[in-house]
Amino acid sequence: MIFTNDFKNGVNILVDGQPYTIVWFQHHKPGKGGAMMRTKLKNLRTGSTIERTFKSGEKFQEVEVRKRKKQFLYVDANDYHFMDMETYDQVSFPKEKLGNATQFLTENLEVYAVYLEGELVDIELPVSVALKVVSTVPGVKGDTVSNTLKPATLETGAEVQVPLFIKEGDKIKVDTRTGEYVERA
Repeated sequence: MIFTNDFKNGVNILVDGQPYTIVWFQHHKPGKGGAMMRTKLKNLRTGSTIERTFKSGEKFQEVEVRKRKKQFLYVDANDYHFMDMETYDQVSFPKEKLGNATQFLTENLEVYAVYLEGELVDIELPVSVALKVVSTVPGVKGDTVSNTLKPATLETGAEVQVPLFIKEGDKIKVDTRTGEYVERA
């Protein structure tokens, strides 16, 4: 059993009979009444995200999942295709269930496939990926110290806000959870 004070990002729990993974959580103590845990949960079967608030001290059943290392191969009209790193078997995963993760997938990227009761339910990307900037507006000379950001298009088609000193052709690290610039690669 998992209590609300054991919540961490990535913990898998059963809520209303459905398997969820905790994407985000925040402990909240209002001025009046008991403490609460605000959460954002992702359904492991459907991929949909919900926000729920739980009372402090509630307990949940933990959901057992298996993770296997996969390598991204290619994309076709409807699916993304991955290869198992141990058995070399290929599996496909629907575009709709990947969501925003499609913006950060590059050929040969190593990811984790999440299995629930033997069924492939999710693809977990690394925390950050290195991508090449293919187009951005040039920065103004002397503005490299300020905190201003400009839009940049990456090799995968994703658009990210980057500092002014980043130029076309630079490789940058992007956080796959938030889609934000981290650093130069």
